[in-house]
Amino acid sequence: MAALCESFTLRGPGPGGGPGMSLEPGPGPDLVLLTERGRAATLFKISDQKPLGCWSVKHGQVLTCPVVCNFETHEYIAVHDDRVLRIWKNEDINLDKAFKATLSADVHRIHSLPQGGPVVLFKGGGVRTLDVLLEAPQQEIENIISDEAIRWSGAFMESQQPVVVFATEKDGDFFVYVQKPKLDSVHKYRLEPEESSKPLNFTAYLKNQTVTLLCLYSNDSVYQVLIPLQQDTEEEEQILPKSLLLNLSVSGSVLKGASLVVLDKDHVAVLGSLAAPDREPKECLTIWNTKFQTLQTSKELPLGTSGQLWCYEEKFFLTHGKVLTVIMYKCETSSLAAAVGKLKDSQTPGVSSFVNWDTLEGEDLVVSFQSQESVALKSESRMNLRSRRSNVAKVQPENFSVGQLLLNLKDAPTNVLEKELKQLMSKTQTPDLQAAIGSVVTALTNRCKANPRYYPQSFLLQIVETRDLSYSLCPDLMPIALEKRDFYLLQICLQRFPDIPEQMTYACLKTFLSISDAYLRMTDVDLDSVICYIDVEFNNKGVKTEIVENGFNAELDQDTCDTKIPRQTHSKSDGESCPIGPHRAALLNAVLHSAYSETFLLPHLKNLPAQQVILFLRYLYYLYVKCSEKVNTTLPGVRSPTINQIMDWMCLLLDAHFTVMVILPEARELLSNLHKFVRAQVRFYSELNKIEGSLRELQRLNHLRDSQTYSIEVLEII
Repeated sequence: MAALCESFTLRGPGPGGGPGMSLEPGPGPDLVLLTERGRAATLFKISDQKPLGCWSVKHGQVLTCPVVCNFETHEYIAVHDDRVLRIWKNEDINLDKAFKATLSADVHRIHSLPQGGPVVLFKGGGVRTLDVLLEAPQQEIENIISDEAIRWSGAFMESQQPVVVFATEKDGDFFVYVQKPKLDSVHKYRLEPEESSKPLNFTAYLKNQTVTLLCLYSNDSVYQVLIPLQQDTEEEEQILPKSLLLNLSVSGSVLKGASLVVLDKDHVAVLGSLAAPDREPKECLTIWNTKFQTLQTSKELPLGTSGQLWCYEEKFFLTHGKVLTVIMYKCETSSLAAAVGKLKDSQTPGVSSFVNWDTLEGEDLVVSFQSQESVALKSESRMNLRSRRSNVAKVQPENFSVGQLLLNLKDAPTNVLEKELKQLMSKTQTPDLQAAIGSVVTALTNRCKANPRYYPQSFLLQIVETRDLSYSLCPDLMPIALEKRDFYLLQICLQRFPDIPEQMTYACLKTFLSISDAYLRMTDVDLDSVICYIDVEFNNKGVKTEIVENGFNAELDQDTCDTKIPRQTHSKSDGESCPIGPHRAALLNAVLHSAYSETFLLPHLKNLPAQQVILFLRYLYYLYVKCSEKVNTTLPGVRSPTINQIMDWMCLLLDAHFTVMVILPEARELLSNLHKFVRAQVRFYSELNKIEGSLRELQRLNHLRDSQTYSIEVLEII
């Protein structure tokens, strides 16, 4: 499976953008080189979204190929006016004073290999490594191609030798050349022609001494061409057959591709325009699975693009409107389970995974379509897995499949239904028992919806606590529990289900924050996650008094903020006293443990009322202070929140409501406390870093000293 993640702008609006732009990897990770034709080359640090250096050619000169980095020397290489080679380093400011060499032929492109150095491809098809070229810049460069235009080129390392592959076009025919410059070897191939269509874009990768060339054609298809590097024959020109890899169409819509990049052996990304018969074309970025021939994900680009797409370090780079945009992505290994439905990883230890796909027999895995005949069959059709025997009509009633059993019990009395279902779940473990239990829970929730007075709370709780279920196996369970205000069941589901949708997580969070304390005190909630660090008692008047041991003073950095904060003499600071009761805290801890995706959760959090946001932030701040009391930053108790969960949720809330928090007067004290506390933590860890550096230096000196000598030294850390 593949997914597109968050995006951001790397470079804002500016002149010179468009098809003349090019992107190359920089001298280290998180660095890229942006070249704008005729203007300049800029080194960007991606994570900081800022340029680290910019080099421009003087007026009248034109950069004619992308600037690249020599990964061995960390020098930059550029060609302007087709033949003038420039080489410089980071500290060089004036490009006109950098190293200069005039070549004897026009350069098409320079490719830089991480372990093989730069190689130069000339417009006539000749190839030279940079070191050979610098020995004699005016050496004669042979013309391999005649009246052919180079449309694409790439370079790879094979057996510690650079290999350059480029495609050319002449009179509608396309050719592929493979060169090994150090071995003086050249092979020419002709692409198998395709009627009424031609290649628009190329990309390639090298594996097992074979170049796999992917061609994006004008007939909305991607073809694959295999080119072996080991050639036994010396034929002048061989025809390369191609095979259809992917059709860029889904549900009647066709993608008119413009650029193509390879992500891994099973995924490709295509930038193009998605056209449907009754809709206007929309430019979008798509990821396709070539193994299952499916569209994995897509992202609309309403401001338009230049048609260029680059990919480095699991990040896409493209122009969106007038800005250079970075879109992060992730790809997982293709499998049947991932193709049918992605399952989130559980953050709760000790929770087993879902159905073991490898243990299901083929004759037991049958997809059942939705039927209107009965509630039981309708509920069963929601499941991904089914256990129907092929000879079900010939067996005895006690051997009926789960779907047939539920169909027979659809009108049975409640006591009979529960008795039969308990008997079903008590049977010996079978490969499809988990799916059967999901069908049982779905049947119970369907009866709850049909009869509002019916709610088998203890039975449902027993199933959730003793069985390994997921939200996808019983999607109606949590909505029913939320409607019935069954907070204990919701708490267990949040702790155990690893695939809860973000919308349901938000619904639980909003309910937990909005319900009254008086109502919560009358409910059954598991307090194991809070009783070890929250000790709250309520007197007859309902006023809470708290006992806090080893309290942490939040007033650590009073000199960093001049805001005067009013204080009440009868209460402790927000960092020392828990702003909520233990029941609400236990429920919120369950929310903190639930799995989520920030991209899908943030839109829901923006709808959370401001007062509830402040209350949740106060509790998170309290947890943050409690974690800081201990050296290992771990709260005591069972299933207590971790420091990473606390910080992640605090950042989520501030991202969703930062403007509101700044404006609200009642949030001023909380933000001030957060600011002071974080400053104190930063100062504390800064001192720890100094100590760590001193200890490392002492360790280095000890290694340099003779091990047989003996001395006593005092290390003074200032």
